[in-house]
Amino acid sequence: MSSLGPGFGVPDDLADIAREHPALADALAHPLDRRRTLKLLAAALATGGLEGCDPGHTSRRLVSAVVAPTGIVPGEPDHYATAHVHDGYANGIVVTQMMGRPTKVEGNPLHPASLGATDALGQAAVLDFYDPDRSQGPTQNGTPVAWQQVNTMLAALRTRLAQTNGAGFRLLTGTVTSPTLAAAIDRVLARYPAARWHQWQPISRDAVRQGSALAYGRPVDCVPKLDRADVILAIDSDLLSSAPGHLAFARAFASRRNPTRTRMNRLYAVEPTPTLTGIGADHRFIATPAQLDGIVTALAGALLHGAPPTDPPPWLPHIIDDLRAHPGHTLIHIGPDQPAESHALVHAMNEALGARGATFDVLESVAHAPVDHAESMAALVSDMAAGRIETMLILDVNAVYGFPEFAAALPHVRTSIALTPMPDETAQAVTWNIPRLHDFETWSDARAFDGTATILQPQAMPLYGGRTAPALLSACIEPFTPAALDMVRDTWKQLGAVTAWHDALASGVVPGTASATADVRLRSAVAALRPPPRPARSLDLLIRPDPHLWDGRFANLSWLQELPRPLTKVVWDNPLLVSPAIARKLNLHNGDEVSVTADERHVALPVWVMPGQADDCVVALLGFGRRAAGETGSFVGVDVTPLRSASGAVALHPTGKRLVLASSEHHDPLDAVPADIMRHGTLAAFAAQPDFLKGEAEGGALYTREPSGPVAWGMSIDLNACIGCNACVVACQAENNIPVVGKDQVLREREMHWLRIDRQFAGPEDAPTVLLQPVLCMHCEQAPCEVVCPVGATVHDQEGLNLMVYNRCVGTRFCSNNCPYKVRRFNYHAYAKLEQRPPISRNPDVSVRGRGVMEKCTFCVQRIAEARIAADRDGVPEQAVTACQAACPTQAFTFGDMHAPDSEVAKRKQSPLDYVLLPEENTRPRVTYEARILNRNQALTA
Repeated sequence: MSSLGPGFGVPDDLADIAREHPALADALAHPLDRRRTLKLLAAALATGGLEGCDPGHTSRRLVSAVVAPTGIVPGEPDHYATAHVHDGYANGIVVTQMMGRPTKVEGNPLHPASLGATDALGQAAVLDFYDPDRSQGPTQNGTPVAWQQVNTMLAALRTRLAQTNGAGFRLLTGTVTSPTLAAAIDRVLARYPAARWHQWQPISRDAVRQGSALAYGRPVDCVPKLDRADVILAIDSDLLSSAPGHLAFARAFASRRNPTRTRMNRLYAVEPTPTLTGIGADHRFIATPAQLDGIVTALAGALLHGAPPTDPPPWLPHIIDDLRAHPGHTLIHIGPDQPAESHALVHAMNEALGARGATFDVLESVAHAPVDHAESMAALVSDMAAGRIETMLILDVNAVYGFPEFAAALPHVRTSIALTPMPDETAQAVTWNIPRLHDFETWSDARAFDGTATILQPQAMPLYGGRTAPALLSACIEPFTPAALDMVRDTWKQLGAVTAWHDALASGVVPGTASATADVRLRSAVAALRPPPRPARSLDLLIRPDPHLWDGRFANLSWLQELPRPLTKVVWDNPLLVSPAIARKLNLHNGDEVSVTADERHVALPVWVMPGQADDCVVALLGFGRRAAGETGSFVGVDVTPLRSASGAVALHPTGKRLVLASSEHHDPLDAVPADIMRHGTLAAFAAQPDFLKGEAEGGALYTREPSGPVAWGMSIDLNACIGCNACVVACQAENNIPVVGKDQVLREREMHWLRIDRQFAGPEDAPTVLLQPVLCMHCEQAPCEVVCPVGATVHDQEGLNLMVYNRCVGTRFCSNNCPYKVRRFNYHAYAKLEQRPPISRNPDVSVRGRGVMEKCTFCVQRIAEARIAADRDGVPEQAVTACQAACPTQAFTFGDMHAPDSEVAKRKQSPLDYVLLPEENTRPRVTYEARILNRNQALTA
């Protein structure tokens, strides 16, 4: 027995409980308060019992205890600025938390790289944080070990490095823009001068760096200003899809696309396979990789030397004339897959057109110590194979999966240490693996495409434990590593006062950190450069990152696996993209398997026919075929990395097999011709008659029912701005707790997305125009779904929303049958219970639907309710922002009170381009569209 107070004895186990729960000790000190004491005892014992049921709870606990900040209001969300770091570059985000739980990501409107928008990868950061397959402890040769053993290993490493001055020690990272990480690397290299630092990442931007070095004498960053460009030429460009800064570039590009609000720019695209940049172009031309080299050479000859192109494509002289006609208002951009010489020539052509300082800036490089990644990796692998490396430290680079030669040479390294977020292929192959803390769990920093720095602040306590890259590097120097916060604070000493530090955290931007303008001049020798000759091939193999899984690091995120690819609409697979001509030649159809042979390497892949692709090339997508990507992402699709280093001829051989591919391409088709659904025309026709796309007016009605509420919610979607990036689809999924269903259910047309982006090809399949259209619940004022529901589960509210009362729904699916827009989803199974997403990560403001319930877009009614409460409390007009609207980088979505004359949505609905889907149905949708206008060059359409 032990005493808690004079004359009051309790058993030892109760004393332990009292020490753990101070409030209990206080209650036990007052024996007369029997009821309160018993209540606290029961709660404490129950808690202890639950913990005891799981002997491994310390390593398997999903959410650690969180110390609530002062002033937190239970049930109300908090918002914290940080950044989503992708390939080293930061996009500013704001994380929504509910009682210390991150539940949603939004863009940071104050950050120059996001401007309030996000991409699909950023939206999925929440799912990545809660991934149950993340590394949960250190391992040695695949066997779990205690952290003390890691500390012992690091102590021995410090001793060995001190004795050898770092000889035989190699560091491998990706692109580094974090000032804190860069400082840690510099300290290690300064302490151990014989050590070497290598950089590599699977999606290379070597040509971009080399091209700027060829043009200006050293690597610099050329940053476009698309809002100032009247004429843009994109050559195999990733400008709107994945280039560092693509969210800001997409916003700037879209700001010049609607003729009712601005003077339109004109975009030409020349590319071998369709890209997001290409499908948004006014003119898109198809060229093989070899032809692209000739086109760049011809452009350079004309713009730099005044030489007319020799035997050019018929459209090229017209593009040259258009570029020359707009000096100082043009921009040429070329993608990272083209050679460095082509990049240098593009810089020279932009300079000749007067673009520098007008439509692009030359800035100091954001990357710390930029190098040629391919050359750096080749040197590392050579030393590995020769046995010259004693110890190698790998920081968040899955080189075993992405670089087969590295995997073959790794056994020759005596001691390899990897810091990885998951037990991936590299983690399983190294001697020591150390879990990497998620960016939501620690302090860090990173720079955006223009150099602007963001301080990443933790959003929750670590779920599983781990280390950061700067901390691990510091442990290579000294036994007592400073805390992550101290390291970041030390980096940003210039913030000084507490107020400046807090302001930087609150805004998500460190002021005055944007890159300076580079004091460089174009080298005179650039004009004489030419792209290196390519080997003569009958077929080119292009290996590109998957738009959603990227290089494979996001393979375990089910949201991204099931997100339809922008053009193929394929999910859960990576087929080989072939042109219609190749398909006809080899008698191939979607799903037919072929063996891709290059340099005696063979990879079997199903094919997918891609309209608008060059006839002499095929495209394979990275990111699939992972062997260690977690329960969701392992063994999905085919690994094409063995083909990356092939340099010989490529051949396709049909195997005779046929594989089943899941695609949403033909799901929920609207029974109308695309010209009526996705209305589009030319700027010349619009100038002649602005309402030329209006079509037939809606039919009359015997009666109308005007909602009585103070707000009439409505939405307008600008088809001129939509680039098909799918950020809105994932944002809707994250906000509304929409489950994934898996490949088998997608094949049965049972995907659950409330918002889809329809894609249509108009014109010949060899060179079509691609049309995109987001489709969601139209919130019809005369909704055909409401009149057929036998239990009144789908109803109208006083503000005009078409709502679903889930508790009433009995699953008759009459509403779905009666919906002409096919935007309702039915829970055939208990998808929410089976998906990867843990319940604790869901939005608590949205109910989770079960089996047998119909669901669809609600205009984010929970956000509307929050806006209504704020309006009642503060006496301000109701203003709500839907999840799709918030995420869209091009601001294609506009939502608000369409009866308020000064609202943006009301103004857009007055546009001569405004129209409704299926007006003949007389449903009076609250969702309308602005038709797409193309700014064609009349010389090319004559």
